[in-house]
Amino acid sequence: MRIIAGKYGGRVFDSPKGHRTHPMSDRMRGGLFNTLGDIEGLTVLDAFTGSGALAFEAISRGAVHATAVDIDKAAITTVVNNAQALGISMQVKAIHAGIISWLETSPHDQFFDLILADPPYDDLQNPTLQKLVSRLQPHGIFVLSWPGKEPAPNLDGLELVKQNDYGDSQLVFYRARN
Repeated sequence: MRIIAGKYGGRVFDSPKGHRTHPMSDRMRGGLFNTLGDIEGLTVLDAFTGSGALAFEAISRGAVHATAVDIDKAAITTVVNNAQALGISMQVKAIHAGIISWLETSPHDQFFDLILADPPYDDLQNPTLQKLVSRLQPHGIFVLSWPGKEPAPNLDGLELVKQNDYGDSQLVFYRARN
């Protein structure tokens, strides 16, 4: 895999071995960050991180810090190794945990400007997504990777502002209502 643009654009990194993660395509990742525009100085939560590609891309494009959470130990090991190889381990915090357990044990005053959620499509976890919303800063942005044939979920406290279709997948952009 590779970082598409920004300070580390063109740098390559490994993805976890096996089939437990589904890395987002370069096309979809590029579309996500092009839609977001300037993310300079933002804090990012990469929920269901898998390869860490979204966290790495965010740091490359100017985010100051990314927290990458995944339940898969091999995925988190890969994220840690990649962050070290890219020289960004001080900006990427990799956490081996399920999202719900992380939400319950992490500081409740920890909020993010940008939350990127790419849940496994065979377990979409609507209640978990709703709990993630509680960690979004006022006027923050929540981006959800969602199956292309499924209607985008309504998430309390968020306004759906844009949907981009990528065939079997879609990106749904929400903004916090405040």
